[in-house]
Amino acid sequence: MAPEKPLCLPSLLLPLLTLLLPQADTRSFIVDRDHNRFLLDGAPFRYVSGSLHYFRVPRVLWADRLFKMRMSGLNVVQFYVPWNYHEPEPGVYNFNGSRDLFAFLKEATLANLLVILRPGPYICAEWEMGGLPAWLLRKPKIHLRTSDPDFLAAVDSWFKVLLPRIYPWLYHNGGNIISIQVENEYGSYRACDVSYMRHLAGLFRALLGDKILLFTTDGPEGLKCGSLQGLYTTVDFGPADNMTKIFGLLRKYEPRGPLVNSEYYTGWLDYWGQNHSTRSVPAVTKGLEKMLKLGASVNMYMFHGGTNFGYWNGADEKGRFLPITTSYDYDAPISEAGDPTPKLFAIRNVISKFQEVPLGPLPPPSPKMKLGPLTLHLDGNFLDFLDLLCPQGPIHSILPMTFEAVNQVHGYMLYRTYLTYTVSEPTQLWVPNNGVHDRAYVMVDGVFQGVLERNMKHNVFLMGKVGDKLDILLENMGRLSFGSNSSDFKGLLQPPILGQTILTQWMMFPLKVDNLVKWWFPIQPLKSSHPQAPSGPTFYSTTFRILNSGGDTFLFLPGWTKGQVWINGFNLGRYWTKRGPQQTLYVPRPLLFPSGTHNRITLLELENVPPQPQIQFLDRPILNSTKHRTYIYSLSGASEPMELSGH
Repeated sequence: MAPEKPLCLPSLLLPLLTLLLPQADTRSFIVDRDHNRFLLDGAPFRYVSGSLHYFRVPRVLWADRLFKMRMSGLNVVQFYVPWNYHEPEPGVYNFNGSRDLFAFLKEATLANLLVILRPGPYICAEWEMGGLPAWLLRKPKIHLRTSDPDFLAAVDSWFKVLLPRIYPWLYHNGGNIISIQVENEYGSYRACDVSYMRHLAGLFRALLGDKILLFTTDGPEGLKCGSLQGLYTTVDFGPADNMTKIFGLLRKYEPRGPLVNSEYYTGWLDYWGQNHSTRSVPAVTKGLEKMLKLGASVNMYMFHGGTNFGYWNGADEKGRFLPITTSYDYDAPISEAGDPTPKLFAIRNVISKFQEVPLGPLPPPSPKMKLGPLTLHLDGNFLDFLDLLCPQGPIHSILPMTFEAVNQVHGYMLYRTYLTYTVSEPTQLWVPNNGVHDRAYVMVDGVFQGVLERNMKHNVFLMGKVGDKLDILLENMGRLSFGSNSSDFKGLLQPPILGQTILTQWMMFPLKVDNLVKWWFPIQPLKSSHPQAPSGPTFYSTTFRILNSGGDTFLFLPGWTKGQVWINGFNLGRYWTKRGPQQTLYVPRPLLFPSGTHNRITLLELENVPPQPQIQFLDRPILNSTKHRTYIYSLSGASEPMELSGH
């Protein structure tokens, strides 16, 4: 049964809904199985939708992106809700600022777009842990995405907060949400736990009622385990796939009703260490037109990709660990910077053959800004700030503990021990069973020694005296969002071994790097440049002013190796200039202070600083570096080019 009245809607939004939307009792969105179509308020309806993720776009730019989508001819926007973005700790909820998904729903209404909602609990989306909160892993034996009681208890608790807040936004209640997805591509998950899917379907019905259309989405090979009676079955595939064959397979699971492609891929994601992915305009438009001729409804994934700011990127595991880049440009019709591309205009032309497209031109590309080169100044070695990075002090343990065991969700943690004997000859440091998750920066008495990396064959040899300090800075490169979806614990999963000696007596320092950058660095005077470029984890920064009104820009870090960037305290994301393909980081104009005010940029360089520690701001992105061959080296030592493969 549906609740008798809307629950938990912020009171300030009720008058707005009353003014903006028709009366609820006349509204409906249903499947017409007799005529293989949807009906919206009783009239035949076909949606042409696009995906946009509010969590990848600064809030001040939501309206701009949604307006461009509507002007492209779309009538629906589809988006995920990442659980870990809204419940950072058990029972602690955040729907403020950039996490205010109800403000995003309002912006979609103002843009005259209906909504297809995908609340998970798992979303994939190339997002950290597929949207599942890392605190679930504090119970190390938990089985994610199954009917494991611990997992279901957490899911139920979350959805009993989220779904009642969603209820007033359902279309039949006067809102703009026409359908809601249950789980996400569950047929691609090894568990195939029908009881789990039935539990979710029952929970959604109990909290949302019987009128809202609930559906599933799977690739063609996942329909068997991903579909469920009572939920409308949809499929996802891209331009290169056999549309006739896949829609024929879909008909085995959904014999009557409209054909739906819930993820028609306009581009693809990027991994660090392989080439930037693209999909040609003719291929995308040809497939779209063919689907629309069949009368299908379609959602284009992505229509605007956005950015994995901060630590929010996910990772895949396809024979090796593959972290996702900071840019989520996706070669989408609207670029990462929000600009219309030739792909958008070609798609708009196809849509116009089948339904009305809003009159008027699309806005031109936003102004872009160039600045620099700027010289950065050394703030100090990473270890110099340890007391500020971890004011509560270390956690002591005989064996190293994972991030999850010490409640460290994102970013970095320092592991420290002391040599108990003198190592007079170069001796290999290694971690058995691929136990580095994900990247380790090794130092002896503050001197950088090298890197150990998950699934990679690196050799680090150490020498030192008894009592020397061994520091290993561990970086979480993003938890698995697709692939095995096993519990992706971070840190040192096994004790390191020096030669044949297992190292014990560890101190773990959970680090709050963002707090240091945001609150402490701005009050410190800039230092002069270091006479010699240091190696190993170091902080660099400088200040700069923009000219006139400025514009969007792209941070270019030539010669830098790998690290993290903050602008005015905002975590812009990871750079990995040496590996690529991404060479620039998108800097939205709203992150910069107006003309005349000092902006501050801070870098945490994890490996090697260039002889001239300079950066530039460019007026166009560089997302596909061709400066080096993009090979990944596995633990076996063999090398092979990366291949593009779909979800």
